[in-house]
Amino acid sequence: MSQNASPSSSAGPNTLCPIALAQEVVGDRWTVLVLRELFLGNHRFEDIQTQTQATPQMMASRLKKLESDGMIERRPYNQRPLRYEYHLTEMGIAFYPVFLALRAWGETWCKPRKQGVAIHYTHIPCGKNPGLGTVCQECGVVLRREELSATLSKSFVAERQKRKEAFKGNQV
Repeated sequence: MSQNASPSSSAGPNTLCPIALAQEVVGDRWTVLVLRELFLGNHRFEDIQTQTQATPQMMASRLKKLESDGMIERRPYNQRPLRYEYHLTEMGIAFYPVFLALRAWGETWCKPRKQGVAIHYTHIPCGKNPGLGTVCQECGVVLRREELSATLSKSFVAERQKRKEAFKGNQV
């Protein structure tokens, strides 16, 4: 989708409101979780499905919609059988500040403080913890995905591993 195009949804809002238009692309839980996984480096269908806990049908429909909206692209990684990985496009990467804002809001308002931060970042240019938000609290630079190093908390790693084991157990 070009910068001036509209979302692929034919039932989309008939509006000039950019928030309503953006909501048509990324306005449901499953889509945002798929994007989270892509930002965390998961590119394969099964890995994304495992961590989002979406049904295969739901996962396939979200990936197709994200592709048709220009947020992601499919790249083959296996020819026989043909299998694809999913990668963020320029448009998808541009969603990163929104992802950081959702993370900051969720860490601040949606969980007990004693739980601790789920994803710890290091801002590579200054080597410091950038804090929550879209601008580094240490050096004042706008945070970019390629300039952040992420480390998941032990409890978040354990949660994700538990999901992976449960998913593999259901595959047998």
